[in-house]
Amino acid sequence: MKEENYNQIEYVMATSRTSLPSGEGQGGASSNRIAIQGVRGAFHEIAARRYFGDSQAIKIVEATTFDDLVEMTLEGKEVDGALMAIENTIAGSLMHNYNLLSKNDLYIKGEVYLRIVQNLIVTPGVKIEDLTEVYSHPVALAQCVHFFKNYPHIKLIEATDTALSVKMIKEKKMIHAGAVASSLAAEMYDMELLVASIEDYKKNYTRFLVLSSSSSFPFGEGWDGAKCSVVFTLKHEVGSLHTVLATLAMYQANLTKIESIPIPDEPWHYRFFVAFTFDNFERYQLIMNGLDNLVESYKVLGVYKKGRYWES
Repeated sequence: MKEENYNQIEYVMATSRTSLPSGEGQGGASSNRIAIQGVRGAFHEIAARRYFGDSQAIKIVEATTFDDLVEMTLEGKEVDGALMAIENTIAGSLMHNYNLLSKNDLYIKGEVYLRIVQNLIVTPGVKIEDLTEVYSHPVALAQCVHFFKNYPHIKLIEATDTALSVKMIKEKKMIHAGAVASSLAAEMYDMELLVASIEDYKKNYTRFLVLSSSSSFPFGEGWDGAKCSVVFTLKHEVGSLHTVLATLAMYQANLTKIESIPIPDEPWHYRFFVAFTFDNFERYQLIMNGLDNLVESYKVLGVYKKGRYWES
């Protein structure tokens, strides 16, 4: 049994608007309350600013965990939407977040590709030789291995968040400690950006999804650069996945992502997350009609404009 009626979704896309902007850099008529995982100054906030185009068009609401972020967005009382990281070019996919998308009625309204620039941030006036320890999220620290090899006297300490590390050092006046975080975090907490761009790989991008509890998929004018995200299950039969992928290829859907996630209560069965781009509405209809006859169940997670690449 299919989980979404995509024909109904198509009509809504053509006729409805929501409080969330339908594309990057367009801003909003009023301040949208946007949830991010982490505290102010995190890369999630930078992604939100890039998407909405104007920091005055949004009000950032902090969520401690991704589970909290999802709960806040579903309730719709505290926030109008959310930004959620879904994959990174080095660390890979965030499997927990894929599971959150499959289990909850959230919908993708857009996406942002953000280059992750890590910086060494300290209390103003502190020199690198003064540091004895540096705090940050473990993924951020892992992205700066080569830099810190040159400073063996510095102990790297894992923390829950990049920007929160900067905030902690500021509040506790830790003059012998630094943090690895965004330039926005340094600016926001009046700290000094001691060394910029210390990440090992300069083409390190994170993909963020713009989420809402609204099931309408406003796309704006035209279909150039349209993208669809779908999660589906298949019968446990030989060639079932191959048939789906062959159908996508036949209708000239450009596959941009495929991810398999185990179904917890069904050993050796998987949910498949697929994202593809298409160039016109008729092609989208053909693709979805094709999938409708091949999969066991599916859910359209979103139809939206393909995201742009931004610097952090």
